Amino acid sequence: MNRFDYIIVGAGSAGCVLANRLSADPRTRVCLVEAGPPDRNPMIHMPFGLAALAHMRWLNWGYATAPEPELGNRRLYWPRGRVLGGSSSINAMIYMRGHPQDYRDWAQAAGDLWDWPQVLGVFRDLEDNQSLHDDHHGQGGPLTVSDLRQPNPLSHAFVAAGLACGLPGRADFNGADQTGVGLYQVTQRDGRRFSAARAFLDPVRQRPNLTLVTRAQVLRVLFAGRRATGVQLRDRSIGLTEGGEVILSGGAINSPQLLMLSGIGPGAELQALGIPVLHAAPEVGGNLADHLDIAVQAALTGREAIGIAPSFLPRALRAAWSWMRHGQGEFTSNVAEAGGFAASGPDRDRPNLQFHFIPAYLHDHGRRLSLGYGLTLHVCDLLPKSRGRISLASPDPLAAPRIAANYLSHPEDLPTLLSGLKLARRITQAPPLARHIARETLPGQDVTTDAALEDHIRARAETIYHPVGTCRMGRDAASVTDPEGRVRGVEGLRVVDASLMPQIIAGNTNAPTMMVAETIARRMRRPAHVV
Repeated sequence: MNRFDYIIVGAGSAGCVLANRLSADPRTRVCLVEAGPPDRNPMIHMPFGLAALAHMRWLNWGYATAPEPELGNRRLYWPRGRVLGGSSSINAMIYMRGHPQDYRDWAQAAGDLWDWPQVLGVFRDLEDNQSLHDDHHGQGGPLTVSDLRQPNPLSHAFVAAGLACGLPGRADFNGADQTGVGLYQVTQRDGRRFSAARAFLDPVRQRPNLTLVTRAQVLRVLFAGRRATGVQLRDRSIGLTEGGEVILSGGAINSPQLLMLSGIGPGAELQALGIPVLHAAPEVGGNLADHLDIAVQAALTGREAIGIAPSFLPRALRAAWSWMRHGQGEFTSNVAEAGGFAASGPDRDRPNLQFHFIPAYLHDHGRRLSLGYGLTLHVCDLLPKSRGRISLASPDPLAAPRIAANYLSHPEDLPTLLSGLKLARRITQAPPLARHIARETLPGQDVTTDAALEDHIRARAETIYHPVGTCRMGRDAASVTDPEGRVRGVEGLRVVDASLMPQIIAGNTNAPTMMVAETIARRMRRPAHVV
């Protein structure tokens, strides 16, 4: 059996960073294990291809929640990347760090390692920003961040509509202030997706001390006593050298699932499933937070948007040619081109609403197509107080876990989302957008009262794909891991991914996940061997 100093489970945003950084020491043998395939599908690399990725189940775990009591007992679709690069290979590529206060809150829970001045330095070191050059941004890092090459005219109209509603213009959402509307920066290079796999894995795949295993799902962590000794796959096991470590980087769903399958989690629940309890840790799978999102949709009078109609076919062919030949044109679009941040009230210490504007109809996460030309304006609650849980539905490692997000279970969350929906409506009704709109289709022009809008939220709200927190790090004994991701109660086992976040970020979570991995990798690396 091959043995490694580090076995990283999951080649997503965190796992690719770890594989790069830990294998930089040639004395260290690193194995990166990914359940999904290599990232060769061309739709991954064409930014606009994300519209097709929703239909490619072989690149996506395709989870669904348990029935959500406050959302009409609907089961919500939760896509998560199952491919090299993880969700960074199927997401909308928005580069967002969150608000400085997020990390001040993290520091209260998990120490100064996670305070804003420290993490800002890590963000800058990781970044290679193609257009912003100031104290807030970095150049020369492994992660390319770019402006969009050809934003849709309606995305500019959205920004103008936000200005007309009193929101400030914002050229940089990762600068001195976050509030306002503008175009997003994206993780793209030369008009192509720049996933974590491209940024961190591609440059080091040929290292002789790095072994990459794809299409291999880990079933459980192996232990001798309380020390991790390796991982079990379907057909074989992979072992650790003496003193080595297993690092779970499967994300907010798969990492707690693997801990529980390995006997680390709520004791009574594991016993009820016949899983021997190695370490009773009640918080494993708990503290689940996510951004719930609701949208306004409208039919358009013209054809500026991206639409499904015979007239769009020649346009799409031109776009495909331009992208393939030059990395230019409409297919460089990440679809969610513009957006912004606002506070739902004057008592908020940071923006708690985020907008994602799409110059197209978007139904059911892109899985259901709509004819014609339309727009979709999403708004989500960035700081929800509702918390859910990941638990095992079965002791079978190949069975999907149970996801109970418990959306809107806290009484303050529905009023917050309602205020966001009202503001989104105001923006679409402002002249710069209204002149393009034939009629509002969702919630619909007849839906006007607060009660009716709340019913609409319960019937239509969906995830915006930011689950975190299920292996919370902290300085307290009840936390699942310590501030460096080491799992409490055992040895040789860490969790490093979005599940560590003690509180949800007020923004998109992909860049913060890479920052988490980089921060912990720096603490783990041994001094390089000097020849």
